[in-house]
Amino acid sequence: MGRLVQNNNMSIGDTLGLGFMTFAFFLGAGNLIFPPFAGMLAGENMTLAMIGFLVTAVGLPLAGLIAVAKANGKVMAMLPAFAATALAVSIYIIIGPAFAAPRTGLVAFEIGARPFLDNADAMIQLGALTLNKAQLLYTVAFFVIAMVLSLYPGKLLDSVGKVLTPILIFLLVGLAVSVIATPSAAIGAATGDYIDSPLSKGILEGYNTMDTLASVIFGMLIIDILRKKGVTESKAQTRYLVRAAIIAASGLAFVYISLFYLGATAGDIAKGAENGGQILTNYVTHEFGTMGTVLLAAVVSIACLTTAVGLITACSEYFNELMPKVSYKAFVIFFSVVCATVANVGLTQLINISIPVLMTIYPVAIALVAITFLTERFARPEFSHRLVLSVALFFGIFDGLKAAGMNTDFLSFMPLHSEGMAWLLPVGIAMVACLFVPAKNATAATS
Repeated sequence: MGRLVQNNNMSIGDTLGLGFMTFAFFLGAGNLIFPPFAGMLAGENMTLAMIGFLVTAVGLPLAGLIAVAKANGKVMAMLPAFAATALAVSIYIIIGPAFAAPRTGLVAFEIGARPFLDNADAMIQLGALTLNKAQLLYTVAFFVIAMVLSLYPGKLLDSVGKVLTPILIFLLVGLAVSVIATPSAAIGAATGDYIDSPLSKGILEGYNTMDTLASVIFGMLIIDILRKKGVTESKAQTRYLVRAAIIAASGLAFVYISLFYLGATAGDIAKGAENGGQILTNYVTHEFGTMGTVLLAAVVSIACLTTAVGLITACSEYFNELMPKVSYKAFVIFFSVVCATVANVGLTQLINISIPVLMTIYPVAIALVAITFLTERFARPEFSHRLVLSVALFFGIFDGLKAAGMNTDFLSFMPLHSEGMAWLLPVGIAMVACLFVPAKNATAATS
């Protein structure tokens, strides 16, 4: 992708390069931890759970990228300025300092450091807080390095990325072949919510990847990259973004399916595991020995670091544009400190805390993606966007409160309430109703 394209056309090699870059954007190493754990819990109901997971972890991000392309990068243009800014700020905070960025440090610790530490769970007292000593030291060092790289971004990360992505893909392909060829144990029984509602539980588990939220940001980023590469026509941008999205989605589906199967067939390897990172490390150690564990640790640690730098940089640039009086470097330092602080909640705890937030914001993101495809069919597109997203947020708040443990039984009459998707039917009804709302002029003419 190094040369400027002519006549808004890209070569097959450049298109593949864009697709692999998009795949690398989405495959933050954190995404490796959810499928194995879900596969272990789903057991014999793995297929339905996997289909649900692929809907929200692959299908929706793919739709999100295409929606951004369809809207020429202006997917929030129909919203009032304050609402568009509030939604963008929420997404940046969630995929940045609140959850996704701190998670990179924790995944790096779980896979890149914990397996090599004799006393990884030793605790230290800091005032009223009791923290994991090794995790504290590791995450502080991790985000100091991320901060320095974000403050002085150069060609280092680009060259590391070019080497890292092929190695990571090679490792994952080898892992997938091993999992399918030599499963560790027979698939076990389903547990928890995967017993009665594996499909809906898989759908909600896919929220954890945060990729539908990220697709809105990544889509705009890819369009900007295409412009810089000489693809300036909106139709050409849409064409190449869709192709890149399909390549990325195919890669993600391959990775997720193999990791789901790894978790479902892990057997004793997964015993006592609190998250998918531990299952993945135990499996690699069991199958490939210490050398495999070292290779996995190195690649995942660097992948996590590059992801952290990317997220801190993106957030700092966005908030610097929003508040130009505060310098980019000040935001980098601030977000790095916040990430190091949040990371010491612990991986399992951080995932648990993020669930209510994701249950609230995800319906809005899904509704935004869905309604973008219908924009041209609405007589009043601005009104339709605002109504549908308001309905999604209203019911998403109640799903978030339910996930946080609050009593929302007054909504139990609604379909899918018990599955945590009470928003789906009202949003669908609002979307269909908006198709029949007449244009303003038509309303005035009949009155």
